[in-house]
Amino acid sequence: MRLHIKNSLDSLSSAWRLFRQALAGNTEEDYTRGPVNRAVILLAIPMVIEMLMESVFAVVDMFFVAKLGIEAVAAVGLTEAVIILLYAVAVGLSISVTAMVARRYGEKNPEAAAVVAGQALWIGLIVATLTGIPGALFAPEILRLMGAEAAVIHQGAQYTAILLGGSVTVLYLFLINAVFRGAGDAATAMRALWLANGINIVLDPCLIFGLGPFPEMGVTGAAVATTIGRGIGVLYQLYHLFNVRARLTMQLRHLRPVADVMLQLLRVSIGGIAQFLIATASWLLLMKIVARYGSAAVAGYIIAIRIIDFTILPAWGIGNAASTLVGQNLGAGNPTRAEQSVWKAAKYNFVFMVSVALLFIFCTEPLLRIFTDDPIAIRYGVDCLRMVAYGYGFFAIGMIVIQAFNGAGDTITPTWINFCCYWLLQIPLAYTLAEVFGYGPEGVFTAILVAEAILAIVGVLMFRRGRWKLKAV
Repeated sequence: MRLHIKNSLDSLSSAWRLFRQALAGNTEEDYTRGPVNRAVILLAIPMVIEMLMESVFAVVDMFFVAKLGIEAVAAVGLTEAVIILLYAVAVGLSISVTAMVARRYGEKNPEAAAVVAGQALWIGLIVATLTGIPGALFAPEILRLMGAEAAVIHQGAQYTAILLGGSVTVLYLFLINAVFRGAGDAATAMRALWLANGINIVLDPCLIFGLGPFPEMGVTGAAVATTIGRGIGVLYQLYHLFNVRARLTMQLRHLRPVADVMLQLLRVSIGGIAQFLIATASWLLLMKIVARYGSAAVAGYIIAIRIIDFTILPAWGIGNAASTLVGQNLGAGNPTRAEQSVWKAAKYNFVFMVSVALLFIFCTEPLLRIFTDDPIAIRYGVDCLRMVAYGYGFFAIGMIVIQAFNGAGDTITPTWINFCCYWLLQIPLAYTLAEVFGYGPEGVFTAILVAEAILAIVGVLMFRRGRWKLKAV
C-alpha cells in the first residue's frame, strides 16, 4: 500500500515538473529525440493555452457586448464573420511558416529558419495593407453586404472599421507565433497571447461602459480594447524574436528580401489559405442561412459558436503540436516518429473534446444564459451547441490529421477535403434541411455535424496512405 502511494506521488510529481517545464519553455529541447509522449506534451500544453487565449478574445468581447442588446451582438457576430476571412489568410500563411521553420529546425539549420521568419514579416505587412485600408473605409457597406439591419449597421460600423483597420495586429500575432511554434518555442507564443488577452480583458469593460476615466464607447470600445491588446502582444513578440537568447533569433540581415524563400512560402501557403477560405466561406454562408430567421436566431447561433470556439481553438493547439512535430521529424529524416506523434496527439485530443462534449450536452442552457437572457436566442443557441457537441469526437480526430498534413507542407490534400466536405456537402445540405424540409436553423446545425464527421473519416483514410511523408518544403 505504501509503495502504491509512493508511486502515485512520484507520478504526480513528475507530471507537475513536466507541466512547469512546458510553461517555462526550453531553448535546448530537441523534439526529434526522446519519448514521443514527452515531446507531444511539452509542445501541446503551451499551444493549448495559447489557442485558449485566442478564443478568449472572442468570448470576452461577446460577454460584455451582450449587455448592450441583440443588435450589438449581431454587429459583433457579423463583423467576426467577415474578419474570419482575414483569419483564414493569417492561418493559411502561418501554416507555411510553421512547416518551413519546423523543417529547417529538424535539419538543424536555424539560420535558414530565421530567413523564413524575415520573409513572413514582409508578407504579413503587405497583406495587412491590402486588407486594412479597404476594411476601414468601407465598413458600413461590408455590414450591409452581410445582410445587417439598419440598427446593426449604426451600432457596428465603427467596430468593424477599427478591427479591419488594425488587421496588421491579427496577421502578426498569427505569423510570429507560427515562427515560434515551428522552432518549438511554444512557451513564448503562449505568453504573447497571455499579455494581449490580459490587456483586452481589462480594457473591454472600461471602454465599453465608460468605467472610471475611460470614455463610454459602447460596442466600438470592444474593438479598441482588442486592437490595443493585440498590438502590445505583437510588440512583445518582436522583442523576443530579436532576442539573442531565444530559441530562434532574428537579426536585421534576415529582413533582407529573399525572393526564392518568399515564393516558396507563398507556394506552400496558397493551399493553406484556400483550405481555410473554403472553411470560413462555408461558415459565412451558413450565417446567411441562419440570418433569414431573424436577429434572435443569429444571436443564438453566434453565442453558441463562440462557446464552441472556446474549446475548438485549444484543441487546435494540440493539432499545432502535432504539426510542429511532423515538420521537425520529417526534417530530421524520421517519418515514423512523425506519424507516431500524430496518433498520440489524436488520442489526447479525443479524450479532451469528448469530455467537453459531455459538459455541453448536459449543461447547455446555463452556458447560454451567461451571455443572454433572450429566450429565443437561448433556444437556438442550445440547439446549435448540443448538435455540434455530438460530433466532438470526430472534430478531435479530424483537426489532428488536417494539421499533420499542414505540418508536412502538404496543404493541398486538406484543401480538397475541405472543398468536398464543406462546399459540396455542408452548404447544400444545410440549405436543403433548413429551407426545403423546413427545419430552419436546426437543419443548419445538423449539416455542421454531418460534414465534420465525414471530414474526419476522409482525413484519416487519406493520412494513412502516407504520401505526406514525401512532401518537400
